[in-house]
Amino acid sequence: MSMLLDEVSRRHFPNPPATPAEIDAFEQRVGWRLDPDLRAFYLHCDGAKLFDRVDPAFFFYPLAKLRRARVVLLKDDTDKAGPASWYAVCEVRDTNYIFVDVSLQAEGRYAIRDGYREAFPDPAYNRQIAGSFSEFLGGALRSNEEWFWLQEE
Repeated sequence: MSMLLDEVSRRHFPNPPATPAEIDAFEQRVGWRLDPDLRAFYLHCDGAKLFDRVDPAFFFYPLAKLRRARVVLLKDDTDKAGPASWYAVCEVRDTNYIFVDVSLQAEGRYAIRDGYREAFPDPAYNRQIAGSFSEFLGGALRSNEEWFWLQEE
């Protein structure tokens, strides 16, 4: 993760780091704890834009902007609007999203889902695309501004 974060700082547009107090306040607000990858990211930078400051291919949200996907996409925080465990963590060019799924963990890391707006909240279309935030961030950094997870199909 440290090599990925160094690359974010060297070649992209990171925000200043979140403080431990801001992370604690975020975790109190949402009711779940950041996994080690997300914690490292937010302690390094409280959000970042990749490739372009004005029109980023990937806009990783600051903690204050992280919300349930169903609130971001449908402005509805009820179970009929989608899973409570999906949080929009990144906006990709073309107004789609990347979700962290806090109900799905492997080796202490949350799964990452495709936030395909038109099919939300269908899990067949909003499928898992990475086993961890670091896996997704690495793919984004190598992506040449493309939706790399679609290239794998």
